Amino acid sequence: MAAGCCGTKKQKLNNSSSVPSCNGTSVVPNGITNNAGMVALPEMCFFCFDVLYCHLYNLAPPKTPSFSNDAYPLFVTWKIGKDKRLRGCIGTFNAMNLQSGLREYAVTSAFKDSRFSPVTREEFPKLSVSVSILRHFEDGDDYLDWEVGVHGIRIEFINEKGNKRTATYLPEVASEQGWDQLQTIDSLLRKGGYKSVISNEVRRSIKLTRYQSEKITVTYQDYMNHWNNQRC
Repeated sequence: MAAGCCGTKKQKLNNSSSVPSCNGTSVVPNGITNNAGMVALPEMCFFCFDVLYCHLYNLAPPKTPSFSNDAYPLFVTWKIGKDKRLRGCIGTFNAMNLQSGLREYAVTSAFKDSRFSPVTREEFPKLSVSVSILRHFEDGDDYLDWEVGVHGIRIEFINEKGNKRTATYLPEVASEQGWDQLQTIDSLLRKGGYKSVISNEVRRSIKLTRYQSEKITVTYQDYMNHWNNQRC
């Protein structure tokens, strides 16, 4: 099942407090190299750019990549401009083979995120892409059994109509927004469609799953440098 990862823009909530920066590993090819044992690789982001380019220009899909095809839950996030505004973010909590999963969600996140219009050819040179590989899923004891900047969270709750709803934020979202745990939970309830007053009873009824992610980010310039180096 596909899921969105974060909000459309920076949000402000009451009682904001400073939080530690996200420690999800982020790798930029023109600087840092990925840690040994990591699943996420810059080549995965290059592949997402390839897939999107071919889709935008109605070309044959890119060839099968050489990186691992093991199965993991994953998300693909597109951002745009110097201020890195969110442009699309969709993924899945079902383990998917990486090659087919990234091929699918590179397109889905760029064209089918209901919060945005589809990405255009004109926007392509302004994009950056992040691949998040989700790992280490654990059931939380309660809605506060997780750490800002370390864990992503997925919550399951019952809405006002008695329907089960879910919502998730990737590990970096709370840190980027400047939220504490309570603010993050309340925002996630709203994201999941809960419209009534959020009481402590509602918060205590949440079933929470925490997880961690390996995140790789590549800019358009990184992508072009990659292709130029391959031509040499």
